[in-house]
Amino acid sequence: MQELNELTITEIYASIQGESSYAGVPCTFIRLTGCPLRCRWCDTAYAFKGGTSWTLTAIMEEVKRLGISVVELTGGEPLAQAATPLLADQLLAAGYTVLIETSGSEDIRPLPSKTHIIMDWKCPGSGMSERNNPSNLSALKSTDEIKFVVANREDFDWSLDVIRREQLSERFHILFSCAWGLVAPKDLAAWIVENPIRCRMQLQQHKYIWGPRVKGV
Repeated sequence: MQELNELTITEIYASIQGESSYAGVPCTFIRLTGCPLRCRWCDTAYAFKGGTSWTLTAIMEEVKRLGISVVELTGGEPLAQAATPLLADQLLAAGYTVLIETSGSEDIRPLPSKTHIIMDWKCPGSGMSERNNPSNLSALKSTDEIKFVVANREDFDWSLDVIRREQLSERFHILFSCAWGLVAPKDLAAWIVENPIRCRMQLQQHKYIWGPRVKGV
């Protein structure tokens, strides 16, 4: 059984943040191992299994060594491990800006309030939309972000329905992304212009810089 002061990690590395309102900012990424979801377009399936056990102390030392003030917890699914909120708390206490990239399926309430949450609300094209946890929408802060990764026009229209029904664009920051290789960025841009709401379209900058299959970037 995993100890509360340990996490299973696939990789820790320094790079440029490729997404969210922090896109383009230097960032240390802590990629946790394991995910309960199996999205059809997942680009980090290598983090489903394996990994190495790290103590929280060792993780903090590695983050300090890399020397970047912004840290993102990602996966896999970082909230699938019980000690993730404790790591976020320690990072915040040490003065880091902490982001977490999490799906809509895992309860976000255990996270420290100062954690910046980027929630990937699953569209039908992912095959995982039924796993979204509606209670998370009432737990997000106004500064948090909800990301919709669209694999087709149907996903985009479904996202608009959710945003309007739940008044999400008035409550949070909305991000739209293309499922890599399934939607052309120019098409997503056109759909957004045709259906203007308060949102941000984003491209996965790291994939354009290093390519879609390179790890550790």
